[in-house]
Amino acid sequence: MPDGQQLRLRDWPGTQARAAVLVVHGLGEHGGRYRQLAQWFNDRGYAVRAYDQRGHGESPGPRGVLAHPDDLLADLSVVHADYARSLGAAPLLLGHSMGGLVALRAVLDGRVAPRALVLSSPALRSHASPGLRRLAAVLARVLPDLRLRNGLDLPRLSHDARVVDAYRADPLCHDRISPRLADFIFRAGASCIADAGRLDLATLLMVAGEDALVDAAGSRDFSSAAVRAQRLTTRYFAGLYHELFNESEPGRSQVLVELVDWLQRLPTAGAAGA
Repeated sequence: MPDGQQLRLRDWPGTQARAAVLVVHGLGEHGGRYRQLAQWFNDRGYAVRAYDQRGHGESPGPRGVLAHPDDLLADLSVVHADYARSLGAAPLLLGHSMGGLVALRAVLDGRVAPRALVLSSPALRSHASPGLRRLAAVLARVLPDLRLRNGLDLPRLSHDARVVDAYRADPLCHDRISPRLADFIFRAGASCIADAGRLDLATLLMVAGEDALVDAAGSRDFSSAAVRAQRLTTRYFAGLYHELFNESEPGRSQVLVELVDWLQRLPTAGAAGA
């Protein structure tokens, strides 16, 4: 990155790929957890790149800490531009949870111009109380790098117990968050909802009906506000937990059917059937 920070890239190039996807992971995890989803995209003619956001995975630095409030947005801008240059075309951008928030905010700010956007359980609103959000704003000014537990409800990641167990056993996953990062999440989520009417990119918003890690009401409010832009497709999955792409069956297959249907309807997408 321009400030000297190194980020770990992960590539699944596939064979004879005719399009590409850039994946932005969520809080506390890393890009390597998207290997199975990358294989799914590979099978449908997409190359896939993911990266470990700063403070996460194999990217160096203190866990959950940002040097500046917009670091994650600036990082995505550089990674996206580099991938687009190597491809000769803009990739589709897929963000999950905090990664969905980062991807959406970067699109709305004009920092990136992907071919299309997929948002999986984006962190547009938190279950945190107003008091906790105010505390994060204060601490972001006085103790911005203080590392606290992120409080993620891991048993509610997925109905598949193997997914939860693997997350807990993964040495690259962590449970830290700093006030500066928390304050970024709270502020960026609210600003994305406020700016929903400016969305000018084909976007698929996938919402988990039983999401205990982010407040799905944020996605519903964003969807309602973005209606006039006519670029957003929203799909709700009643009864599913936060990690839609890692859910137990038949939930996961239902999610992927909706994804491939949307991909096939993109004007320039060439995805094959599910």
